[in-house]
Amino acid sequence: MSDGSKWPARRFDLNKEDIDLVIDRLLTSKRDAVEDVDGVVADILADVERRGDDAVIEFTRKFDQIELTPDALRIPAEHIERAADQCAPDDLAALNQAAARIEAYHQRQFPEDARFTDQAGVELGHRWTAIKSVGVYVPGGTASYPSSVLMNVIPAKIAGVDRIVMVVPTPGGQINPLVLAAAKRAGANEVYRIGGAQAIGALAFGTATIPQVDKIVGPGNAYVAAAKKQVFGKVGIDLIAGPSEIVVVADGNNDASWIAADLLSQAEHDVSSQSILITDDSRMAQDVETAVEAHLHTLDRAHIAGQSWTDFGAIVLVPNLDKAALLVDAIAPEHLEIALNDPDAFAEKVRNAGAIFLGRYTPEAIGDYVAGTNHVLPTARSARFASGLGVLDFMKRTSIVRCDADSLAMIGGAAVTLAEAEGFGAHALSISIRLNR
Repeated sequence: MSDGSKWPARRFDLNKEDIDLVIDRLLTSKRDAVEDVDGVVADILADVERRGDDAVIEFTRKFDQIELTPDALRIPAEHIERAADQCAPDDLAALNQAAARIEAYHQRQFPEDARFTDQAGVELGHRWTAIKSVGVYVPGGTASYPSSVLMNVIPAKIAGVDRIVMVVPTPGGQINPLVLAAAKRAGANEVYRIGGAQAIGALAFGTATIPQVDKIVGPGNAYVAAAKKQVFGKVGIDLIAGPSEIVVVADGNNDASWIAADLLSQAEHDVSSQSILITDDSRMAQDVETAVEAHLHTLDRAHIAGQSWTDFGAIVLVPNLDKAALLVDAIAPEHLEIALNDPDAFAEKVRNAGAIFLGRYTPEAIGDYVAGTNHVLPTARSARFASGLGVLDFMKRTSIVRCDADSLAMIGGAAVTLAEAEGFGAHALSISIRLNR
């Protein structure tokens, strides 16, 4: 820990400490906001399911201080059309560049159908079809994220979703016109000026004004996350996003100021975000800590980034990069930056990461906007079993099977045997009756 630092970092040294103990200390910190919102959210959802538009309008008045009628819930198409006129030309150009790159990347994810006939003569295969309707939640008010609009809507559009419904809160009636411009560019079909748990309820249950969707995606606060959990099963959801996180693996051949900026790029999201530096160079560890302190004196969101860095950030000194790879896999970070001479070789050793950024000139922030990859990624160690948002999240796979008399005769006997072993006589009969048994 640096003497006299306003924002001291937690320091660990695997030359002296057991790796399992370090992992435990890094991962057991409670980073999720401690908010008991489940009961409140359940009441809101039940009210929306029962009273529809009236409940949505009432909660919107209460939480967003805006008076609406059913006819005013949807933002008119002409309003969305005019939004681009209110945006700075440079902002629009950047938005269009990002959208084009996101489209190009996600178009390569589109899956292929398959059909084949196996040795028994059974025709097998699968086909992919798009989900019919999807709701996209976009944070609003002071937290305006046009990039999130692109990241959630574009993959759905490429998948072939017929109806893409966007909801965005407009506290006091205010909305960032760039968010609406992004909705038009990405291809959203409908946009409603509602947010919070009531918006999730409207999408999940449907109202007189807002027809039900089949799946809900997009980030939100604790109330939105709890609402998505509670409506799962009624509709599909993407994932429950926790606080943002980044791990940077860096050797001694880096500019410490660059690495410090990368760590803070995630720390400034939220006081519960986590930024971790793993390095095998003690001088780099010290230089990065010093650089973090210097950057924090200049950043507008230093009050957020500084608290995140002090409470949950860490610098871990490792004896070698093999230890670093073990540590990364245990953390399973949302974002992994590899600032090494041979980042590909290190990446081959890593199984668990939401997104990997290779080399010294690939800051994670480029992935948040214009790289083309999706920035909706698994957090809270869910990269061990989950992937980032993509085209397949808006599609479903249907299996296809066809037997003729000969192929059924080839495999049917085994199925009858298994059905009888499990005690399902009708299963066995439905096959054996065709085999003339």
